[in-house]
Amino acid sequence: MIPAFTRRRFLNLVGAAGGSAAVYQMAMGLGLVPVVARADRPDLAPLRANQRRTVVILGAGISGLTSAYELGRKGYQVIILEASHRAGGRNLTLRHGDLIDEIGNPRRCEFDPDPDLYFNAGPARIPGHHTALLGYCRELGVALEPFINDNRDAWVHDQALFGGRRVRNRDYITDTRGFIAELAAKSIKPQDLEAPLTRADYEQVLAYLRQLGDLDQNFKYRGSLRAGMAVHDPSAPDVLKQPLDIHELLQSKFMNLMSFGEMDDQAAMMMQPVGGMDQVPAGFLRKVGHNLRLHAQVEAVQLRERGVRIVYHMNGTRSVIDADYCLNCIPMHLMSGIEHNFPADYAAGLSAVPRGRLFKIGFQMKERFWEREHIYGGISWTTQDIQQIWYPPHGIHRQKGVMLGAYTFGEATGEMFARLTHPQRLQLAIQQAEKLHPGYGSYVENGVSIPWVRMNNMLGCAAAWSVELRNQWYRLLQAPTGNHYIIGDQMSYLPGWQEGAMYSAFHALADIDLRERQTAPSAAA
Repeated sequence: MIPAFTRRRFLNLVGAAGGSAAVYQMAMGLGLVPVVARADRPDLAPLRANQRRTVVILGAGISGLTSAYELGRKGYQVIILEASHRAGGRNLTLRHGDLIDEIGNPRRCEFDPDPDLYFNAGPARIPGHHTALLGYCRELGVALEPFINDNRDAWVHDQALFGGRRVRNRDYITDTRGFIAELAAKSIKPQDLEAPLTRADYEQVLAYLRQLGDLDQNFKYRGSLRAGMAVHDPSAPDVLKQPLDIHELLQSKFMNLMSFGEMDDQAAMMMQPVGGMDQVPAGFLRKVGHNLRLHAQVEAVQLRERGVRIVYHMNGTRSVIDADYCLNCIPMHLMSGIEHNFPADYAAGLSAVPRGRLFKIGFQMKERFWEREHIYGGISWTTQDIQQIWYPPHGIHRQKGVMLGAYTFGEATGEMFARLTHPQRLQLAIQQAEKLHPGYGSYVENGVSIPWVRMNNMLGCAAAWSVELRNQWYRLLQAPTGNHYIIGDQMSYLPGWQEGAMYSAFHALADIDLRERQTAPSAAA
């Protein structure tokens, strides 16, 4: 009697001929495998006692470490190949003696050997809704503390306004909102609004505007305690500051400050790991560090009938690994220059997405002078090239501190800083910061500069996806080609955030898990 030709038997025959990738594709064609769309942290099925699966992870960034941790817990054999001298990817915290691996200009961090004196040259803050990252911090024993992001006592400096003088963040925001609320309150009329707005509704709108702008009974903005008092003297009556000129405020380039501290990914409560952001990769390495191979330069990635072959060099030796799966968080623009046999459209996508050119400077200061200005953490803004100054929220009232002296977002500005020598970068940042803090340069002891477009094994930072590029390439690159997956924050809708890197890993891991479940002997016929 001829045995029934079940779906399971058919898939087994496909697997014998074409490997697990063929089984997976055929199962999708039969409608047996749902397409992975959004994947939270997956609950992977553990491998069976007699089952072996090898996964090579290219890059020890956050997505690679997350993948290694999750796979290792379920019995997968994991190998992490990292080209750099360290793990973490763009999660880079600099301390005394650390290597700054800039192409053509490697140097060492000269901060004092003090655990409080460190600089987060990559990610530096964690929003409260980044639940995957926060969950791993809890699970891996990474202690957290508050990060002060928005500080109304910090400074705003627009070279074209107020004679180039600095003003307090709270003055800038409060006065702008007050004047706008006054203008709205005096402009709105009940007859101008479409029905069914009633007189009572109109009164409620006026009441809201009065509260929003802290207007008086005549809907006039005359200043507000939200901007702080002219003099802080608990023994005397409150005295309001004189409001800033509305005409100049309306010309400012910092209207984004109105909502910066209310944005989804910038609002309190934000956090940072105690001792530096690199405590996150350190937590993963306590679990998967034995799988890590540093200084391992990938030479080739070859799709095979039953997996992926990786060729790499390490310590002068050429090695080959044949793996069941490959999770690849090498920056796509670098991967496009590595030998591979990817499909033509997939290969074209690797070089289609440009990278950001963000730039940071960190200064060790011999005194925490900003605390004498009543600034404890937060960000000051300027229209100059340096764009931002950050004040460390940890180490309050200690003698020294490390502050961020420049954080540039514009492509042209980042490129400009990258072309300067390291001393020139520091000199320019000091010169510009003097306009926010007179005497600033006298406090600088030493500094570090990080032009991500020149950092070895990176040559850029977050992937700069546009709407057009996402429409053309994202789904193609997010899907596996054979048993090869691209991961990293580059393959997420949160480029530049560690949460995005983790979710890219979740997506790939969930897909691998589906494939393994479908090819398991216990799969339904």
